[in-house]
Amino acid sequence: MDRVLKRNLNRSARYTALYIIVIGIAFIIIFPIFFLVSFSFMSDYETFSEWPKPIVPSFRADFMIDKDAEGYHLYIYNKSEKEFVNFGPLSFTNNENDLASLQKFIRKYSNCAISTDKLREYLKGVDNQGEATFQLKKKILDNYVLFFDITRDAPAAFIRSILVACLTIVISLTIGGMAGYAFARYMFKGKNLLKLSVLFVRMFPAVSLAVPMVIILANMGLADQPLGLSLVYSVGQISLNIWVTASVFMSIPVSYEEASEIFGTSKIGAFWHITLPLALPGLAACAMYSFIGSWNEVISAVVLTQFNPTFPVVVYKSLVGSQGQINLITAGSLVQALPAIIFTLIIRKYILQMWGGVRV
Repeated sequence: MDRVLKRNLNRSARYTALYIIVIGIAFIIIFPIFFLVSFSFMSDYETFSEWPKPIVPSFRADFMIDKDAEGYHLYIYNKSEKEFVNFGPLSFTNNENDLASLQKFIRKYSNCAISTDKLREYLKGVDNQGEATFQLKKKILDNYVLFFDITRDAPAAFIRSILVACLTIVISLTIGGMAGYAFARYMFKGKNLLKLSVLFVRMFPAVSLAVPMVIILANMGLADQPLGLSLVYSVGQISLNIWVTASVFMSIPVSYEEASEIFGTSKIGAFWHITLPLALPGLAACAMYSFIGSWNEVISAVVLTQFNPTFPVVVYKSLVGSQGQINLITAGSLVQALPAIIFTLIIRKYILQMWGGVRV
């Protein structure tokens, strides 16, 4: 009895330790992502003026206006200090220019918008009662809109990155898939050595390959062009695709193709109608790796682009040259992550089929 109890206690201890490790890893991964998302929705005031920083961004802001001999004064509710604090100009009047400047200030630093008529209404309340409090809704996507407004070439760079990623998938998957099929189906001298040698290119740092590629692409007339950049990205992705697709094609029995050829199908027809559909999960995995690898690449893109940067380069340069605009940088970073997430979700059923053996 004691032995059984001891064995159960040891098993419980192992499971507990495993759960603690899994929860710890999940916390380490999720916690930074949570704060990245949270900061991307915060206003300038929340980001730089409140301490300690709020964990969750607010969707509304409380304001107060009072009046003295110098004029009107604007206050905002500070959640960390739990009181209204000075916000905006030291004083302002109800003339058109002051109200227009105040509206811009409120929109810029609190991500809230207020109309001139509403502002005049609150000022009348101040004249009658001495002060007025009001609440405004935050424009929650203001940081994302502002990032594209103030960052040079961001919209064009976003489209350019999508084009580069799609071209990388087509080039690397076509060449890597054909090479992987050849390695899986044919025997030839030096096969193993050649298969190992394709990985050599991934042993070199990306920047060491980018520098000579600038000269090569310039001679080809593809410097600072999406096609040239996708060719550079494809170099590293092809070797990975060869290994993945070779394993996938090896797992598909050659007898399927032979049976199809017996019934009159050509070699190409057997590949197209039999082998290729069965290999789709592996090809989808290669497409995912190629997309994410090319979409997030920064080092090579910085070296190879000058006037036509990709979106990761735009985000990187805005981060390097930022003056503490953390909320805008996090917004740009989330925009950069969004296409990779969407692409992965689109092909998730093929990925699950490959790894789990279950058709979704």
